[in-house]
Amino acid sequence: MRRRPRRAPVAGARPKRRLWRRPGLALPVVLVLVACGIWFALPHVPGWFGLAKDETGTPEAVPPTRFRASSRAAGHPAGAAFDGFNNRYWAPAAAGPDTGVGEYLECDFEQPVRVLKLVVFSGTSTKLDEFLTQARPARITVRLTSADGDQVDKVIRVKDQPGQQTFDLRGSKVVRARLTMDDAYGAGAGKHLAVAEVEFFGRRS
Repeated sequence: MRRRPRRAPVAGARPKRRLWRRPGLALPVVLVLVACGIWFALPHVPGWFGLAKDETGTPEAVPPTRFRASSRAAGHPAGAAFDGFNNRYWAPAAAGPDTGVGEYLECDFEQPVRVLKLVVFSGTSTKLDEFLTQARPARITVRLTSADGDQVDKVIRVKDQPGQQTFDLRGSKVVRARLTMDDAYGAGAGKHLAVAEVEFFGRRS
């Protein structure tokens, strides 16, 4: 059906103007809701930017400055697990079938850090023949303590192989970390549990 052409105004007559309609309440209500949303979102914006940075950026090394252990075998102090060398290791004093179970490494950070990754070098060395000479951690409970006293625990399962193993580990404003040995590979008479190196990666708060 064809649309009828609009009639031209008669000479001397003014065309009718459409009356302006006052906007309803919908637009002001929407503007108020948007303003409220922005107001309540502002405190979370830094956290969102920080999360985006964590997901897209490369974490940096955040080494601890103080370290200790529940015990130590002669010549294998806690500091050997944080010295940057994987041919020196920490070992607790006890040896035998239950070697290392319940023993822990603990370290402090000089300033609060945001932890994103944990790297563990298990055993005594990255060389297989040396790696197998002592017991190795099989399961570790990692506890991160924040500056305000909050604690986060995560259990990691370590493969029985030499070399670097990387784990996701999240914690904000972390000032202390404890790694408790829950189980071990290769435990036996005269063998100590060995941890060659522990490294943390994240961002400085």
